[in-house]
Amino acid sequence: MTKQEKANFVIDTLNEIYPQVPIPLEHKDPYTLLIAVLLSAQSTDVRVNQITPILFEIADNPYDMVKLTVEEIRDIIRPVGLSPMKSKGIHGLSKILIEKYNGIVPADFEALESFPAVGHKTASVVMSQAFNIPAFPVDTHIHRLMYRWGFTNGKNVVQTERDAKRLFPEDLWNILHLQIIWYGRQYSPARGWDLEKDIITRTVGRKTVINNYLKKKSMSR
Repeated sequence: MTKQEKANFVIDTLNEIYPQVPIPLEHKDPYTLLIAVLLSAQSTDVRVNQITPILFEIADNPYDMVKLTVEEIRDIIRPVGLSPMKSKGIHGLSKILIEKYNGIVPADFEALESFPAVGHKTASVVMSQAFNIPAFPVDTHIHRLMYRWGFTNGKNVVQTERDAKRLFPEDLWNILHLQIIWYGRQYSPARGWDLEKDIITRTVGRKTVINNYLKKKSMSR
């Protein structure tokens, strides 16, 4: 199989398993999505989805958010981790949105990445999921699977994103990155990985990854 044939196999398989793909983070508009994605850094979507309803009941727009102090925001979001940095970021970006953008989240990579606590991945998720502008946000699942499938050398997420964008058609990026995330969680996790259930890695996977898996399995018997 050529690399392109492998990529086509991945696309076809994911379309079969996930014809419809839910967005993991609950939100109602670009602002609530931006806050949810910011909160998800080094946390789980499940935990974020438990906390955002509490936060958004008090403040689901930048105007209400800036009425809260950084400390009040931090107390609410503490369970998701990194709350000192995230609470400052949420308060700071809400203030900027009011002052520079009339409270409206801009559909612009550069503008989003200029906000406090917002990096390239967060901006990419918002651009993709809120505005349907092609982007390929790379999280831990995508980074892991792109390496397992032999599509990138796995050195860093910047390289992984570049390789993914080169390999997959632009009009598929927005759905594909979500499909890969769900697949990684369900069939190809970092821990408790069962190659028998992972049809994509079993079919197109990097030989060294598969050999290491089989070696460890035979040693544990």
